[in-house]
Amino acid sequence: CSPLQVIRPEPCGVCGSRIRFGKTAIKCCQCQLLLHTKCQEQCPSSCTPRPRQHTWPHEGVLADFAPCTRPLVPALVVQCVTEVETRGLTETGLYRVPGAEQLVREWKRRLLRAGGTLPALSSVTDIHVVCGVLKDFLRGWGGEGAASLLTLIPGAATDIPDDAACDTALRHVVSKLPPANRDTLAFLMLHLLRVSRSPDCKMDVLNLSRVFGPTLVGHSSANPTPLAIMEDTPRQCKVVARLLSLPPDFWRGFVETEQENLVPT
Repeated sequence: CSPLQVIRPEPCGVCGSRIRFGKTAIKCCQCQLLLHTKCQEQCPSSCTPRPRQHTWPHEGVLADFAPCTRPLVPALVVQCVTEVETRGLTETGLYRVPGAEQLVREWKRRLLRAGGTLPALSSVTDIHVVCGVLKDFLRGWGGEGAASLLTLIPGAATDIPDDAACDTALRHVVSKLPPANRDTLAFLMLHLLRVSRSPDCKMDVLNLSRVFGPTLVGHSSANPTPLAIMEDTPRQCKVVARLLSLPPDFWRGFVETEQENLVPT
């Protein structure tokens, strides 16, 4: 057996309780059994070797990546957003232009494995890679419904014809999101509004909603068919566009309680 740092929450093979993100655990080199360090003495003496599975760290809930105090925004999100706003607001097509896929995967893996102290993103030459890491993290950590930050946002809330009533409905739904989802969404919306106001980026609210709709908003079913994915896309974009139309002060109310949490580590 060998110690490692957990990069995706998994149940302990002995006691069954979840081993949280960032905690030290023990993993059997033969059967890949994962367990708490305190449960090592209770581990069976014999095991059955099984193939090693290389899985992407995208299970669990967003709260597993968030700090213990508000705002509950994962450090990875804060780090990426800060880097983008530091040197990316003059880049045309920000978030629309893809970064090199291999670099996105490598940097996401490095950030998730870093634990509390994240490596500086200033060494990433292409800012589009940083954007890719952020989008992939928001899309890929999964575990809540359809692997979406906004699985609880119903499309019906955006179909209300009266703008004021629609905004009221959206505010209510956002306030009912899990706290980590809500705070992360607020932090991200404020960031995207700043991107939309940059003339150099040429990424207005409509363009950003097209990019982030499929990233942030869940599908109508847990295992959507290709047809369902195609039908869901306009709804996803509409939801993000309506969220971006809410006043910035609404979003600030969720993230300006403890600003020290929003400083990159």
